[in-house]
Amino acid sequence: MTTPRLQLAHITKRYPAVVANSDISLSVAPGEIHAVLGENGAGKSTLMKIIYGSVKPDEGTVMFDGQAVSLRNPQQARALGISMVFQHFSLFDTLTVAENVWLGLDKSLQLAEVTRSITAKASEYGLDIDPSRPVHTLSVGEMQRVEIIRALLTNPRLLILDEPTSVLTPQAVIKLFTVLKKLSSEGCSILYISHKLHEIQELCSACTVLRGGKVTGVCNPQNESTQSLSRLMIGSEPPPLQHRPVHAGAVALRVDGLSLAREDQFGVDLDGISFEVRAGEVVGIAGVSGNGQKELLYALSGEDVRAEAPMVRVFDKPAGRLRPRARRALGLHFVPEERLGRGAVPTLGLAHNLLLTRSEAVGRGGWISTGALERQAKAIIERFKVKAGGPKAAARSLSGGNLQKFIVGREIDANPKLFIVSQPTWGVDVGAAALIHAEILALRDAGCAVLVISEELDELFNISDRLHVIAKGRLSPSIDRAAATLQQIGEWMSGLWQGEGNKTSEAAHAQA
Repeated sequence: MTTPRLQLAHITKRYPAVVANSDISLSVAPGEIHAVLGENGAGKSTLMKIIYGSVKPDEGTVMFDGQAVSLRNPQQARALGISMVFQHFSLFDTLTVAENVWLGLDKSLQLAEVTRSITAKASEYGLDIDPSRPVHTLSVGEMQRVEIIRALLTNPRLLILDEPTSVLTPQAVIKLFTVLKKLSSEGCSILYISHKLHEIQELCSACTVLRGGKVTGVCNPQNESTQSLSRLMIGSEPPPLQHRPVHAGAVALRVDGLSLAREDQFGVDLDGISFEVRAGEVVGIAGVSGNGQKELLYALSGEDVRAEAPMVRVFDKPAGRLRPRARRALGLHFVPEERLGRGAVPTLGLAHNLLLTRSEAVGRGGWISTGALERQAKAIIERFKVKAGGPKAAARSLSGGNLQKFIVGREIDANPKLFIVSQPTWGVDVGAAALIHAEILALRDAGCAVLVISEELDELFNISDRLHVIAKGRLSPSIDRAAATLQQIGEWMSGLWQGEGNKTSEAAHAQA
């Protein structure tokens, strides 16, 4: 028999509030693409960090190419040929793309040589990125590309991918799969974590399922249906979304001729953006990462107040110069695409993270009722099924999907009149995604106006009533979801909507 590239035996990792991994055994053959499937908080990321040397197990053994190894750090893992693309990126904001990649490579290489390698690899794999850009100017999707390129440049023998397609476009996913299949054919083993069951079925020939930190099943996903994989992962199938007829009301958000110059040389100019969102409807904005989504969200949320006041109206009040707190007073709540650092303070507990956008537990004179704050956090944890060590658990202690559920829950629980959310289900499992989608539709049915900015086309088609596409800082006309096709939206993502826009826009507004 062929010696396994990776073999784990009885791996256990305990934390004060939870046993993340309990007696896990797993085997990956050379050239095998092996999925690790599980709901948020099942222990997948902890297990991958053990393999990569960034977390030390309490019990168990790790074998690589038949030899027992005790990985003390990621440098030792990389020396063996193990590379990892994290779901939460490990990049230095103040350094350029090339400098970040350079840090993980052979120190004998020159920066200019690394820059040329990045450009070549990005072109080969369809992962467009500028090596000279500082990381803090990148969107989440662009940061994902940097992580993938950095891993590929190490020529790994075992490549670990944690939610690699969560912010990639369908076209980029197809190119990435081509790359991964080529790597597999050359003998590279791949551990693939994803909540997208159709990806696992297409790409992987083996699958280990985790629930509650334990192995609960091993299968060939190509012999399973999405329903059976869902049952293996969460114990049931997610409930179908309940769509009701749209009864759009008054205009809650009107953007009129919004044009803003980029704030840095790597940003995107917003060019004459106009649209509206009415009470009782969900409007989706699709687009390839880095086409102005971040700049648009900043202008809508109040993080960027350079727009003329009438360019952004919230319930017919000029809001272009209002800060986020003033916009929240008008009923606008928003969820940014970046969870840690923008959506939550990593070192603060969940209860105290509520204070970023909620003030119900703040009394006269600014006194905080800790008890009320913790009860509020506990209610959100229970409502949105967040796996955490209680209201005091630090935000950074949660898995990515569970933190996402808490942040989305924090804003939905505020009963907004206008809700703007970017990447609502980034990195969450199918059950959690169904829960978030259901809550968004419930908001809509209760009369809230909802704007969803997402790179997940399936998500937008599932929950939107009308769609726009943003490309190079310009916004397409509106099109009714029922009239839209994936092919058409894909073409619009390249900016190809001229000539057919007026007709679709008028039809969509008539139906709304």
